[in-house]
Amino acid sequence: MEQGNPQASLRDLIEPLHRGKFWMQLTGVMLILSGVMTAISIIGLVVAWIPIWAGVVLMQAAGSASRVYTSGDPGEMKVAMGKLKTYFTIFGVLILIYLLLAVGGMLLGMAGMSGMMEGMGGMGM
Repeated sequence: MEQGNPQASLRDLIEPLHRGKFWMQLTGVMLILSGVMTAISIIGLVVAWIPIWAGVVLMQAAGSASRVYTSGDPGEMKVAMGKLKTYFTIFGVLILIYLLLAVGGMLLGMAGMSGMMEGMGGMGM
């Protein structure tokens, strides 16, 4: 990193995100498509906005990272980092919701199986 040129320093710092811009945008598009497909189901409509929002924010972060790389603007660097923070917050909440739904589904399945087994035991089998 160059000591005398703050724009060069920002460019060096943002370079890994700039190089990953394609993958950030691809992931953003896939999240948006996933949200749209989730919205097609009636129950999925409740949570479909979350991946769509995460995808949009990730694409905005990719655009900001690219603008920092070309301009060296510290304000744009702050925007890019803020968008990434928002993306990881949204994605963390999304994963938490999915995990809670998965655990709830497994517990309901085990309870149903247990009730079915008890019902079969009382039939003299």
